[in-house]
Amino acid sequence: MKNMLSSIEVCAGAGGQALGLERAGFDHRCLVEIDHHACQTLRLNRPEWKVVEGDLREFSGRDYAGVDLIGGGVPCPPFSVAGKQLGAGDERDLFPEAIRLVDEIRPKAVMLENVRGFLDAVFVDYRNSLKRQLKKLGYVADWRLLNASHFGVPQLRPRVVIVAIKKEFASGFAWPEEQHHNPPSVGETLRDLMAANGWKGVKAWAERANEIAPTIVGGSKKHGGPDLGPTRARAAWASLGVNGKTVAEEAPDRDFVGMPRLTVRMVARIQGFPDEWQFFGRKTNAYRQVGNAFPPPVAEAVARQVSSAITSKTVYAVA
Repeated sequence: MKNMLSSIEVCAGAGGQALGLERAGFDHRCLVEIDHHACQTLRLNRPEWKVVEGDLREFSGRDYAGVDLIGGGVPCPPFSVAGKQLGAGDERDLFPEAIRLVDEIRPKAVMLENVRGFLDAVFVDYRNSLKRQLKKLGYVADWRLLNASHFGVPQLRPRVVIVAIKKEFASGFAWPEEQHHNPPSVGETLRDLMAANGWKGVKAWAERANEIAPTIVGGSKKHGGPDLGPTRARAAWASLGVNGKTVAEEAPDRDFVGMPRLTVRMVARIQGFPDEWQFFGRKTNAYRQVGNAFPPPVAEAVARQVSSAITSKTVYAVA
């Protein structure tokens, strides 16, 4: 059965948010992404999706006027504390392009995600400007810091989600309720994958890995390889009995001794992807796609609330 609501997604990456939106009832009319490997991942998993490979600045939304939702994950480096936090001064800032598409398409709702740094005090003027621009186009905008672990994802991953809804539907939107119990630990989440080659030490390892994961770090094309992040992140992984210096091709063999490394599939499960979701490319490219993704369960939870608001039978009066 085809989903009833329509959407386009910008900066779609490897499909974390796209998968969450699909589960929440949105049918993707188009997904825009500049990275070739990520585009191939989308095509590999959903051949029926229309994937536009290219620069968002060159994409026109006029053919998609009237879709219900614009979703996406505009680049994080302009706001990341790991970078220079240049915001609007960063050439990778694509919020202006997102606003342009909202103007061209006029969807019922907009859903964008970014890093926690977006909420830093240095960007207060930027946030206010964004809210003003959306208000001028007829939208009520709000944002919230959500942690993936509050939605069943076994990872400490705070992300900012920005939701803007047309005025007549805005009063019907509420942020999703967070779970009141902890997600599974790394050991519980990965035990079967770690045991895939018969590793005799898996039981003891799983008992040691009894916390959720630190934030998965994907890096960028310029910086970051197939490792689990900077020194502090690798130390956190080591406390769970995981060697975070590199990513493995496969699970430990039967007689392995020491701290195991994670495979791309293991990292993807920690990120909330289903095991059947495949990632195109060799280890470095595949891992980068996973590390930069928006966890599907979080995207689904927010998108269900957006769906509820814009499909409500009650259309709220515009003040």
